[in-house]
Amino acid sequence: QVQVVESGGGLVQPGGSLDLSCAVSTGALADYTMGTVGWHRQAPGGKRELVAQMLSDGKTNYLDSVKGRFTISRDNDKKMMALHMDSLKAEDTADYYCSVDIQTGFRVTYWGQGTQVTVSS
Repeated sequence: QVQVVESGGGLVQPGGSLDLSCAVSTGALADYTMGTVGWHRQAPGGKRELVAQMLSDGKTNYLDSVKGRFTISRDNDKKMMALHMDSLKAEDTADYYCSVDIQTGFRVTYWGQGTQVTVSS
């Protein structure tokens, strides 16, 4: 019922910028709130790691290696979140996934299918 879809990945040169978007579709779900939203990534052969998250009160947390380069944002009314990435490095190459906590009487975390980001010259 809840679907999460990322978009915006692609190939970018080192030092470049890229914007990722994530749209949440809640279907006929009623009486819910969007809790924490997050962006995660998984490089080939690596573990999935949290890149950035934004709590429902607007507080943010970032992976140390992306602080000052990446910015997470959310629009609850539009049910969207975004990740703006600046000064991209080769080591940022990964599949990026967004997640959203949907709270009704309990909390469920929904994941998107991922979008590939490749930083290469």
